[in-house]
Amino acid sequence: MKPGEIRPIVICVFRHKDRLFVTEGYDSHKKETFYRPLGGAIEFGEHSRESIIREIREEMGVEIKGLTYIDLIENVFTYDGQPGHEIVLVYEANFVDPSLYKLASVKCKDNGGWLAAMWKPMAEFRAGSAILYPEGLLGVLERKSV
Repeated sequence: MKPGEIRPIVICVFRHKDRLFVTEGYDSHKKETFYRPLGGAIEFGEHSRESIIREIREEMGVEIKGLTYIDLIENVFTYDGQPGHEIVLVYEANFVDPSLYKLASVKCKDNGGWLAAMWKPMAEFRAGSAILYPEGLLGVLERKSV
Protein backbone atom coordinates (compact mmCIF):
# COMPACT_ATOMS: atom_id res chain seq x y z
CA MET A 1 0.00 0.00 0.00
CA LYS A 2 1.32 3.44 -0.92
CA PRO A 3 1.36 6.11 1.83
CA GLY A 4 -1.71 8.33 1.64
CA GLU A 5 -3.65 5.81 -0.47
CA ILE A 6 -7.05 4.34 0.42
CA ARG A 7 -7.12 0.71 -0.65
CA PRO A 8 -10.38 -1.10 -1.59
CA ILE A 9 -10.24 -4.75 -0.53
CA VAL A 10 -12.53 -7.76 -0.07
CA ILE A 11 -12.48 -10.39 2.65
CA CYS A 12 -14.44 -13.62 2.88
CA VAL A 13 -15.80 -15.04 6.10
CA PHE A 14 -16.17 -18.80 6.42
CA ARG A 15 -17.93 -20.03 9.57
CA HIS A 16 -18.45 -23.55 10.86
CA LYS A 17 -19.61 -24.72 14.30
CA ASP A 18 -18.90 -21.32 15.90
CA ARG A 19 -15.42 -21.24 14.36
CA LEU A 20 -14.00 -18.73 11.91
CA PHE A 21 -11.51 -19.52 9.11
CA VAL A 22 -8.67 -17.00 9.44
CA THR A 23 -4.99 -16.39 8.80
CA GLU A 24 -2.57 -15.48 11.56
CA GLY A 25 -0.52 -12.31 11.33
CA TYR A 26 2.00 -10.57 13.53
CA ASP A 27 2.66 -6.86 13.97
CA SER A 28 6.30 -6.58 15.12
CA HIS A 29 5.87 -2.92 16.05
CA LYS A 30 2.95 -3.64 18.42
CA LYS A 31 4.29 -7.12 19.27
CA GLU A 32 0.79 -8.39 18.58
CA THR A 33 -0.54 -11.60 17.04
CA PHE A 34 -3.83 -11.11 15.20
CA TYR A 35 -6.21 -12.97 12.89
CA ARG A 36 -7.92 -11.93 9.68
CA PRO A 37 -10.13 -13.63 7.08
CA LEU A 38 -8.71 -14.36 3.63
CA GLY A 39 -9.05 -11.73 0.94
CA GLY A 40 -7.18 -9.07 -0.97
CA ALA A 41 -7.24 -6.10 -3.28
CA ILE A 42 -10.00 -5.34 -5.73
CA GLU A 43 -8.36 -4.94 -9.12
CA PHE A 44 -9.32 -2.11 -11.49
CA GLY A 45 -12.38 -3.03 -13.55
CA GLU A 46 -13.22 -6.00 -11.32
CA HIS A 47 -16.39 -6.18 -9.25
CA SER A 48 -15.85 -7.01 -5.58
CA ARG A 49 -17.75 -10.29 -5.95
CA GLU A 50 -15.38 -11.40 -8.72
CA SER A 51 -12.41 -10.26 -6.61
CA ILE A 52 -13.18 -12.49 -3.65
CA ILE A 53 -13.79 -15.54 -5.86
CA ARG A 54 -10.43 -14.87 -7.56
CA GLU A 55 -8.63 -14.27 -4.25
CA ILE A 56 -9.84 -17.54 -2.72
CA ARG A 57 -8.85 -19.44 -5.88
CA GLU A 58 -5.39 -17.80 -5.90
CA GLU A 59 -4.74 -18.23 -2.18
CA MET A 60 -6.26 -21.69 -1.63
CA GLY A 61 -6.91 -23.19 -5.06
CA VAL A 62 -10.52 -23.98 -4.09
CA GLU A 63 -14.03 -23.04 -5.14
CA ILE A 64 -16.67 -21.39 -2.98
CA LYS A 65 -20.46 -21.28 -3.04
CA GLY A 66 -23.27 -19.28 -1.45
CA LEU A 67 -21.34 -16.02 -1.69
CA THR A 68 -23.25 -13.27 0.14
CA TYR A 69 -22.31 -9.64 0.75
CA ILE A 70 -22.70 -8.84 4.45
CA ASP A 71 -21.23 -5.40 5.16
CA LEU A 72 -18.61 -2.72 4.56
CA ILE A 73 -15.99 -1.66 7.11
CA GLU A 74 -13.81 1.43 6.85
CA ASN A 75 -10.51 0.33 8.36
CA VAL A 76 -8.06 3.04 9.44
CA PHE A 77 -5.13 1.31 11.14
CA THR A 78 -1.41 1.14 11.86
CA TYR A 79 0.55 -1.98 10.89
CA ASP A 80 4.26 -2.36 11.63
CA GLY A 81 4.34 1.34 12.47
CA GLN A 82 2.88 2.43 9.11
CA PRO A 83 -0.57 4.03 8.73
CA GLY A 84 -3.10 2.33 6.47
CA HIS A 85 -6.62 2.99 5.25
CA GLU A 86 -8.85 0.36 3.63
CA ILE A 87 -12.44 0.16 2.48
CA VAL A 88 -13.26 -3.48 3.26
CA LEU A 89 -16.17 -5.24 1.55
CA VAL A 90 -17.09 -8.23 3.71
CA TYR A 91 -18.55 -11.35 2.11
CA GLU A 92 -19.52 -14.70 3.55
CA ALA A 93 -19.40 -18.01 1.70
CA ASN A 94 -19.08 -21.77 2.06
CA PHE A 95 -16.42 -24.08 0.70
CA VAL A 96 -17.56 -26.41 -2.08
CA ASP A 97 -15.25 -29.11 -0.70
CA PRO A 98 -16.65 -30.20 2.71
CA SER A 99 -13.32 -31.75 3.76
CA LEU A 100 -11.96 -28.23 4.36
CA TYR A 101 -14.19 -27.93 7.43
CA LYS A 102 -12.37 -30.89 9.04
CA LEU A 103 -8.78 -29.65 8.56
CA ALA A 104 -6.92 -27.93 11.40
CA SER A 105 -5.04 -25.68 8.96
CA VAL A 106 -4.57 -25.11 5.24
CA LYS A 107 -1.46 -23.80 3.47
CA CYS A 108 -2.32 -20.69 1.42
CA LYS A 109 -0.39 -18.54 -1.07
CA ASP A 110 0.23 -14.94 -0.05
CA ASN A 111 2.15 -12.39 -2.13
CA GLY A 112 4.68 -14.93 -3.36
CA GLY A 113 5.00 -16.61 0.03
CA TRP A 114 2.94 -18.99 2.12
CA LEU A 115 0.76 -18.62 5.17
CA ALA A 116 -1.45 -20.92 7.18
CA ALA A 117 -5.19 -20.47 7.49
CA MET A 118 -6.94 -22.17 10.39
CA TRP A 119 -10.24 -22.61 12.16
CA LYS A 120 -10.31 -20.39 15.24
CA PRO A 121 -13.11 -20.53 17.85
CA MET A 122 -15.31 -17.41 17.83
CA ALA A 123 -15.27 -17.61 21.65
CA GLU A 124 -11.59 -16.54 21.63
CA PHE A 125 -12.45 -13.34 19.73
CA ARG A 126 -15.47 -12.67 21.95
CA ALA A 127 -13.37 -13.13 25.11
CA GLY A 128 -10.59 -10.90 23.77
CA SER A 129 -7.99 -13.67 24.01
CA ALA A 130 -7.49 -13.41 20.22
CA ILE A 131 -7.61 -10.24 18.10
CA LEU A 132 -9.72 -10.17 14.93
CA TYR A 133 -9.09 -7.60 12.22
CA PRO A 134 -10.33 -5.51 10.60
CA GLU A 135 -11.55 -3.74 13.71
CA GLY A 136 -15.34 -3.96 13.92
CA LEU A 137 -15.57 -7.29 12.08
CA LEU A 138 -16.55 -9.24 15.20
CA GLY A 139 -19.50 -6.89 15.77
CA VAL A 140 -20.59 -7.28 12.14
CA LEU A 141 -20.43 -11.07 12.45
CA GLU A 142 -22.38 -11.09 15.72
CA ARG A 143 -25.13 -8.95 14.15
CA LYS A 144 -25.19 -11.04 10.97
CA SER A 145 -25.12 -14.50 12.55
CA VAL A 146 -26.36 -17.26 10.31
